[in-house]
Amino acid sequence: MSGETADLIMDVAHRLLTERGYSAFSYADIAQEIQIRKASIHHHFPTKTALVVAVLERHRLRMQEAHAALDERVSSPLNRLKKYVEYWEVCIRNRTEPFCIAALLGAELPGLPDEIQIEVGKHFLSLRQWIARTMKDGVKQKTIKLQETPDIEAEMLMAAVHGAMLSARVNNSSAIFKQVTTQAMQRLSIR
Repeated sequence: MSGETADLIMDVAHRLLTERGYSAFSYADIAQEIQIRKASIHHHFPTKTALVVAVLERHRLRMQEAHAALDERVSSPLNRLKKYVEYWEVCIRNRTEPFCIAALLGAELPGLPDEIQIEVGKHFLSLRQWIARTMKDGVKQKTIKLQETPDIEAEMLMAAVHGAMLSARVNNSSAIFKQVTTQAMQRLSIR
């Protein structure tokens, strides 16, 4: 039961982070939503920092698992990147996860505890490494063209995807996300 409770706490914290950001949610919000005492949350996560670090770590590990699955299932590096972008398009359109919490917290970085800053950095490093490695594979397969180094191109794609998330949120439109990311992907495609 304690594992299930911890997972439920992290699920709610993840959603609240996505909806409100770091400063605008509390243990009281989580306790009210899942009908437990704040002391129960403190039992699993002694501090808000510990909770957010756990949520970010779980988010990063799930992302890494998804990337590994894409690497295994999708032979075309360009199509792997398209699947990554499509995942976020569906999340935004269906409102299942309308914003990457690491990107959201990245915007709040200067005001966050050091432990959270480190975890946000780990997320971006992992994502950049996967995208850059995928781009290098695409260059070898002659399906991706790069105008800069793979690391710079990976940063540009991450900026396009995260910026498109922001535009979609501001305009309440998943169509904006699709328009921006389609252009970013076309820039990489040799076809």
